[in-house]
Amino acid sequence: MEMDVVVVGGGPAGLAAALEAKKHHIEKVMIIERDVELGGILNQCIHDGFGLHRFGKRLSGCEYADNFIVDVEEENIDVKLGTIVLEITKDKVIYAMNEREGLMKIQCGAIILAMGCRERTRSQVFLWGTRPCGVLTAGTVQRYINIEGYLPGKKAVILGSGDIGLIMARRMTLEGIKVEGVYELMKTPGGLTRNICQCLNDYDIPMHLATTVIRIHGAKKLEGVTVAKVDENRNPIKGTERYIECDLLVLAVGLIPENELSRQLEVEIDPRTKGPIVDESFMTSEEGVFAAGNVVTVFDLVDYVSITGEIAGRGAAKYLNGTLNLKEKYQSIIPGDNVNFVVPQIIRKENLEETLPIYFRVKEQQKKAKVVGKIDGEICLSKNHVVVLPPEMIVEEINSEKIKSSNNELIVSVKVG
Repeated sequence: MEMDVVVVGGGPAGLAAALEAKKHHIEKVMIIERDVELGGILNQCIHDGFGLHRFGKRLSGCEYADNFIVDVEEENIDVKLGTIVLEITKDKVIYAMNEREGLMKIQCGAIILAMGCRERTRSQVFLWGTRPCGVLTAGTVQRYINIEGYLPGKKAVILGSGDIGLIMARRMTLEGIKVEGVYELMKTPGGLTRNICQCLNDYDIPMHLATTVIRIHGAKKLEGVTVAKVDENRNPIKGTERYIECDLLVLAVGLIPENELSRQLEVEIDPRTKGPIVDESFMTSEEGVFAAGNVVTVFDLVDYVSITGEIAGRGAAKYLNGTLNLKEKYQSIIPGDNVNFVVPQIIRKENLEETLPIYFRVKEQQKKAKVVGKIDGEICLSKNHVVVLPPEMIVEEINSEKIKSSNNELIVSVKVG
């Protein structure tokens, strides 16, 4: 079959991208989703706090997704559920499969990658011990409780202070699971401040910083874990070991963009974000292949995920309509002082809209901070913040007119205000 735009992934980024492409008069738009329903990870997020930026009200993840799913149905966008993408070729051919139609070959005008992200596992954080049941990622625990209706344990220890782990600390407590504590390897928490307050402080769940799980105990079933404090090099400090009896270890040790298909396509990957390098239209290094949402970098708010989906959807429409300038040389956006990464990483000035949104995280916490963007030594962005934190994505908009007069790189820094 032939399609104008195919979106790989039916989560918040994919839904927004497909709708935006359709809004810009692209007729044949398809979403391919491996699950049995649209919505992605939002379907198991029954807590509220979604949509404050997008809709101006507190929604559950399911409600947030439903706003887009209803629009997708009204626009008659072609949706393939329960469908796995096997391969994407450089000439924009997608090979996919499901049990109803078998193997499909889809020739695409443009492709939008929106596969989301995945959780780090115990092997990726070097947890030693046997492999008993009861060691689960936070997202798996969330699915067991919120969708499947199972309680995976009675006494839990949480390793890592990622947002899903913090949210599940509260959720497990409400379901009667005793949460002994949250243990974080770093000296600062990894989750949003609001989740630390609402999920831990409000429920008297302690967080232990600079402390980690060093061993798992149990044969067939988890019996307990040993925790210890760590030094500045993150090595366990002898004499600080403590054994905790538990039957559930919840891993909230970070998320990674899901980019197996991107690597197969030989898309250029940014070593800092672990996602594709994208330009102002969120097009990757492969012409006509765009990326959006957590496949680019892990965002902390779904509102930003949807926005990047819309940018990619508009970019795909412009590409198909021939209004996207592909001949102009790229300018780089460089992370400066106390900036870990910036998305997008490159821009073509002729393709810029009225403003250029940039997304970035800081390396270290800083109070009374000022975000500064400079090009040719001239300031094109200046914004004060009371505090900046590594777990919290910073989003700023730069007036495009301040960039268009130069061909040099744009440097984004965070300095003392």
